[in-house]
Amino acid sequence: MELVHHSPGKSLRLSRLINPVSGRTFVVPLDHSVADGPIASAPAFRDIALAVSRNGGDALLVHKGRMRFLPAEVLRDTALVLHLNGITRHAPDANAKVRLAEVEEALELGADAVSIHINMGSDTEAEQLGDLARAADGCSRWGLPLIAMIYPRGPRVTDPTDPDLVAHAANLAADLGADIAKVPYTGSPATMAEVVRSCPIGIITAGGAPVGGRQLTRTVGEVVASGALGVAMGRNVWASPDVAGAVRRVADALHLPAVDPTGGGDPARPDRTLAAAHPAPSQT
Repeated sequence: MELVHHSPGKSLRLSRLINPVSGRTFVVPLDHSVADGPIASAPAFRDIALAVSRNGGDALLVHKGRMRFLPAEVLRDTALVLHLNGITRHAPDANAKVRLAEVEEALELGADAVSIHINMGSDTEAEQLGDLARAADGCSRWGLPLIAMIYPRGPRVTDPTDPDLVAHAANLAADLGADIAKVPYTGSPATMAEVVRSCPIGIITAGGAPVGGRQLTRTVGEVVASGALGVAMGRNVWASPDVAGAVRRVADALHLPAVDPTGGGDPARPDRTLAAAHPAPSQT
């Protein structure tokens, strides 16, 4: 695989997102309160952030105002991703994500990366793609990694996990300048591996609806077997009655050696991690 060359600043920030043991990443989005309302009380939100940081989460993803209320320990020990757009579920079109923050604000607030949500197939896709392209330009200028969350979602999309649509979404992220694509999991490690092989940037899968227990661990194992870069899991973490335990289960399944849950060999190349594609700068 061809290496992608980044500025020293972007390379350093990318290295903060990636677990040094596995070369993968576990991102925990806590941005849901903009779309859906509070996910927890204010004190409980702080406790969730601390549980993620202390139990193996690699990065937290929040909106700009929420960053003010994160504990200092979290900001020291866990990578921070600032989410750039959103909309509430009460809007006339809940798929029409609008820009709420700028790349420069992420720098001012001390974020390690930014993310932006695009609904491919929505009625406002054109505006959202323009926002993605402008975010990529800003991230290139200022040396910030960009996570593009691209979902097949709109009136003409019947199956958002269709491998062809997911591959299109992942490559759309790459084509417009993102460093990491977050896309739906296709449902099997074999088809997900095809998506991974099709895309020149690292891919993380969305967590989806809460499942818990062994199914959660199995799903993460399948993502690892596909060769993807990692997972982004929000509801499976903050909606769990045991947040710390849920974080540990996902982190262990993602970062510790495990048997392929399909019973076969890894369907993807073993070097399909962002750490392999973007080595961390020398610490000497």
